[in-house]
Amino acid sequence: MTLFERLTAKAVQHKQKLVLPESTEPRTLQAADRVLADGIAEVILIGKRKEIETAAFDLGLTNIAKAHIFDPEDVEFTEPYAELFAELRAKKGMTLAKAREIVKNPLYLGCLMIKKGDADCMVAGALSPTSHVLRAAFQVLKTKPGISVVSGAFIMLLPENCPYGEDNMLVLADCAVVPAPTSEELAEIAIATAKTTKNIAGLDPVVAMLSFSTKGSAEHERVDLVREAVRLVHQKDPELVVDGELQSDAAIVPAIAEKKAPGSPVAGHANTLVFPSLEVGNIAYKLIQRLAGAGAVGPILQGLAAPVNDLSRGATVDDIVNTIIVTCNQAIGEKGL
Repeated sequence: MTLFERLTAKAVQHKQKLVLPESTEPRTLQAADRVLADGIAEVILIGKRKEIETAAFDLGLTNIAKAHIFDPEDVEFTEPYAELFAELRAKKGMTLAKAREIVKNPLYLGCLMIKKGDADCMVAGALSPTSHVLRAAFQVLKTKPGISVVSGAFIMLLPENCPYGEDNMLVLADCAVVPAPTSEELAEIAIATAKTTKNIAGLDPVVAMLSFSTKGSAEHERVDLVREAVRLVHQKDPELVVDGELQSDAAIVPAIAEKKAPGSPVAGHANTLVFPSLEVGNIAYKLIQRLAGAGAVGPILQGLAAPVNDLSRGATVDDIVNTIIVTCNQAIGEKGL
C-alpha cells in the first residue's frame, strides 16, 4: 500500500470536517467533488450557494450537493464567529464592529470555524497568497502550547532502489518557513517534525539534527546552535529518538555512521532530517527531488494549534486532493486516532 493509499484509507475511516474557503475556484471545486465522491472528508464550502452551485454545474461536478455551504454574508451565521474573533483579539484593539467585517473574509471565517469546534482543518491558497493564509491562521488559531514557531516539512518519496530513509521515505524540515531559527525554534521544529513523521509518514521518528560537523569534528557558533537545540529537544521530549550534531552522510549512511558517530542511536538510520536553516533545507529537498527523482509531499505546515495547509497558486487538482488527504490525517493524528 502506497503512502497516499494508506492516508486515504485512514481519512475515510476517520472522516474529518474540512473547510475549503476558496469555494468557487475551479480546481478547488474539482478537488472537493473528488473528496466527496470518495468519502475522504466532510466538506465545508464558504461562499454564496448560487455561485458555488453554478460553478459546479458549469464544471460538470455532481457531488458538490453533498457539501455544507455557508455564506459569509449571512449575519445570523457569522455573528457567533465575529463575537469569538473580537474576544480573541480584544487585547489587540479588535472591536465587534471590526470583527463583523473581518469574518466576511472566508480565510478568517474558516479558521474561526475550526477554533469554535465546528470544523477540524482547512486547506487554502489556490487563490490566496501564503501570507494571507498564514495571517488568518496565526491570528485565530495561533500555535500549539509550547510551540512558538510554524515550520514546513516535506515527505520525500524516494526511488525503490534507494537504500536510505525508511520505507523509501525521508521527512525533511524546515524547508519552507523559518529562515534562521534560533536553538529554541530549531528544537520546536524537530519536535513538530517528529509528529509529522509519526502521523503522516507513519514511521517511528528517528531524528537527526544536521550540521557541517559530526560530534565535535568542527567548532563554530552555528554548530553550537545545533548542539543547544539537541539539548533542548532532550529536555522537552525525553522519549524522542534524536541526536546531533550530525553531518548528513553520518545521519543516513550506516558505514559512515560507524566511523563518525559510533554508539549514536540515530546515526546511520535517521528517517527525519532537521536542517539548521531554511536555505539549507529548501536547497536540499529540491536537489533530492531533481537528482534522485524523488516525490516531494508538502510543504506540510507544522506547529499551528489546528491543521491548516497552504497551496501553491499553481497547484493542480491532484495536488489539492493530496494536500487535503494530508491535512485530514494531521487532524486525525492530533486526536490520537
